[in-house]
Amino acid sequence: MNINQLIFRNFKKNVKNYYLYVFALIFSAALYFAFVTLQYDPALDATKGSIKGGAAVRAASVLLVAIVSIFLLYANTIFIKRRSKEIGLFQLIGMTKTKIFRILTVENFMLYFASLIVGILIGFSFSKAVIMILFKITDTKGIAKLHFSEEALIQTLIVFGAIYLLIMTMNYLFIKRQTILALFRVTSSTEGKTKKISILEIIIGILGIIFIASGYYISAKLFDGSFTSMNALAIAMISILALVIIGTYLFYKGSVRFLLNLMRKSKNGYLTINDVLSLSSIMFRMKSNALLLTVITTVSALAIGFLCLSYISYYSAEKSAGDYVPNDFAINNSKDAASFKAALDRKKIAYTEKKIDVIQVKANVKNILENDLKSPMVDSSAMTIPMISEKSVSGVDVAPNETLFTGYNNMLQKTMAFKDSGRIELKGKQKVIPQKFVGLNRKFLLPIYFTGGGLPTAIVDNSIFNKFKQDADPSIQKESSLYTGIDISKEDDLPKANELFREMKFSDNSLNNSRIEMAASQKQNMGLIMFIVAFLGLAFLITSGCILYFKQMDESEDEKPNYTILRKLGFTEQDLLKGIKIKQLFNFGIPLIVGLLHSYFAVQSGWFLFGTEVWTPMIIVMIIYTALYSIFGILSVLYYKKIIKEAL
Repeated sequence: MNINQLIFRNFKKNVKNYYLYVFALIFSAALYFAFVTLQYDPALDATKGSIKGGAAVRAASVLLVAIVSIFLLYANTIFIKRRSKEIGLFQLIGMTKTKIFRILTVENFMLYFASLIVGILIGFSFSKAVIMILFKITDTKGIAKLHFSEEALIQTLIVFGAIYLLIMTMNYLFIKRQTILALFRVTSSTEGKTKKISILEIIIGILGIIFIASGYYISAKLFDGSFTSMNALAIAMISILALVIIGTYLFYKGSVRFLLNLMRKSKNGYLTINDVLSLSSIMFRMKSNALLLTVITTVSALAIGFLCLSYISYYSAEKSAGDYVPNDFAINNSKDAASFKAALDRKKIAYTEKKIDVIQVKANVKNILENDLKSPMVDSSAMTIPMISEKSVSGVDVAPNETLFTGYNNMLQKTMAFKDSGRIELKGKQKVIPQKFVGLNRKFLLPIYFTGGGLPTAIVDNSIFNKFKQDADPSIQKESSLYTGIDISKEDDLPKANELFREMKFSDNSLNNSRIEMAASQKQNMGLIMFIVAFLGLAFLITSGCILYFKQMDESEDEKPNYTILRKLGFTEQDLLKGIKIKQLFNFGIPLIVGLLHSYFAVQSGWFLFGTEVWTPMIIVMIIYTALYSIFGILSVLYYKKIIKEAL
């Protein structure tokens, strides 16, 4: 048999035996090509009113390269280790390491680039579906076409060519460093199985739990007034990140083994076959996989957290727009308001109008805060807020010595929680008038132009309002002091009115807002971010799931002799599978649960900065992630079932 025949036979054998490596290549190529095609798709930027997503996709593609590279390099590590005995046999029959490397290079070249071509074709087939999903999420009006991009093809070939060179370098170093004896022992070598847990491991385990709990505690205190300066806030954020990541590593290094050892001791040495196949195996192997599991857990938590926050913003778009633009149209310029009303009259669109005179004042609200100011960005002793007269609001009547705040959202509640009553001071240019604070309503009356998006509006008696109007501090006043809110009488006329608003040539567009436009803009921007984060999150989920699956494949091959012994002792397949199911529940469940906890506390610490709703978006994201992640646990059980059948 000559070298060419040997290469060809090995190639056919590897396609059959190493289908997971082929799957990794095809999946990675399809994912990358479909994503990069977006970058060069003319439909993305050429469509009227569409998002300008090329730059965002380009930045995300760099992260995708990193994910794909790590995934393929890890898959190749398993692939080359499984062929270690074959490489050792080649050396035994007299082949040099250089010739063996040449054989592997040619085999890998055929396997790699054949899979790459298939992956590109699959990615091309799904590229239209990908951009259709993007258009749907961002509510972009456009026609998605099946577009083959030569630029995307060249970029994909360059990236995967570079990854191929890295893989070949890894293979060369592996062959060069291994002795013949070591090659025969690579697949049979096991991870550390020291049964006795040391005092150091107990300390590490306890520290891991303490570090994670401390990170969670600080995250819960992030915006509750404990940190009153930007430096303190930055240090707190860095501390949370460090404590959680280090704590996660220590958790896998010692905590898991420590907790499972306590469970074993509680059984007083009477272990069932399920305990042997599940708890014992996890105890001995999770420690050696601590770094890998830490990376998987941390990146999973980041992916879930970013996806939750972007979905919160997307999900809350209409509600947030209602807070920032309390009427269908907010116009803060008298000339623009007159022009828009005239245009509505010409189109015979019925509407109602509300005008509110607004001035800006300084307010000392220290005495009505639950804690001293919770936001390091605002001075609670001289906070600039908008003020309006009670006459501008129907159903509100306050005494001359009373002030009612209105415009209350979740961000204000978290960063600046007010008491139910107390004393405040309102300051003009020269006058300082003490007032009795009589409460805070949620309803927004003024647009974001006057409130800045987060500050409450003060409602005072008309006499007090007139005093401050005469004593207004010019340095803090807005360019406009009159707000005109327009509501369309018939809901069916709203789209036509909005189109008319978009076509208007206002003197200053920054002073005017449409509630529909603001909601659409937020959905468009956050939809793009959500799409990119979801795409990268899906890529990482599948790659990390495959990595854990590959690890289980390795462990199952290592434990196959144990299953043979247990089968000979009389244990059935079902007996063994019960223990295996528990083992996979721990193997996949522990990283998943820890990642979900990390993301939960991260989201809870700052979700209010992104939107008005938290539970529904967060639960939806976590359920979908859990469901997809669980697929790999099920596949691992099925693979173990196959190994158990072959064990006897």
